[in-house]
Amino acid sequence: MIRCGTVTTTNAPLPRILDFAAWHLDQGASRVVIYLDAPDPGAEAALRAHPRIRLHVTDDAWWQARKGRPAKHQLRQGANARHANRTCADLDWLAHIDVDEFLLPATPQAAPLADQLAALPARCLCARIRPVEALAPPEGHTSAETLFKAFPLDQQARRRAAEACFPIWGRHLSGGFLSHVAGKLIFRPGSKGLQIRIHNLTLDGIQNPGEEPLPGMELGHFHAPGWESFLAAYRFRLAQGSYRAELTRSGTLSHHDLLRQIEATGGQPALRAFFDEICTASPDLVDRLAAHGLLRRHQMDLPARVARQFPGFS
Repeated sequence: MIRCGTVTTTNAPLPRILDFAAWHLDQGASRVVIYLDAPDPGAEAALRAHPRIRLHVTDDAWWQARKGRPAKHQLRQGANARHANRTCADLDWLAHIDVDEFLLPATPQAAPLADQLAALPARCLCARIRPVEALAPPEGHTSAETLFKAFPLDQQARRRAAEACFPIWGRHLSGGFLSHVAGKLIFRPGSKGLQIRIHNLTLDGIQNPGEEPLPGMELGHFHAPGWESFLAAYRFRLAQGSYRAELTRSGTLSHHDLLRQIEATGGQPALRAFFDEICTASPDLVDRLAAHGLLRRHQMDLPARVARQFPGFS
């Protein structure tokens, strides 16, 4: 029997952590490993109550025992993932993902994750799961479904689809994605000396040894699930996160420069117009994505899953 788990470092509010944990527990995760980036007594009480959650609170004492707290959250994520690699060697596979990322079957007919992993060759230390990006519902619209956009792996097909689906800004964004297209790795834990980053890992000087794709799974990324959440994270992402200036892209504007130019030209209304084209499930965008085979639909029902996995905390 294949035993899978997830490892995540987060400072998100408790409801978002419970959504993430409940989803993966319902999908059969043997363990959900969570590193709280700062103490949170309410989150600690809820998470410690579940037998399949392993919780670590990375307070001052935690980092003092580990040569100090890295200033960048990306480095803290890597350090915690390395700790999980050492302490979760009893698992067969461990996915290093964020609290806004959800492992999803690529199609309704896809085999369970454990079966997909069991079919990988023994030489495969890690498998890559490509992202699909959640779309915000139009203002005033509610639905039982969550819609996601996907992208073609072929670069030329990706460019053509992005320009067709997102006619104003698509040429500036890989696949029309506001966040990463690299995806995340699920890996076999327990290798001594394994170095883990956000999108890659290294062992004995070799990057991603034996890497295989996992096309039967996708990573549902709630990067900008609504205008307010996008705006709330915008300044941090520009300065320190996924839109920071150091993340350059060959042949096109970086996310940092693109968004700064949009804001400089038209302020917040221009940013909102950008968000509406790229991130909102307007009927026209849904039709265009569907025509290119790039629309995904999932009924996630997160409140019911949280109520089932965390009674008393939902």
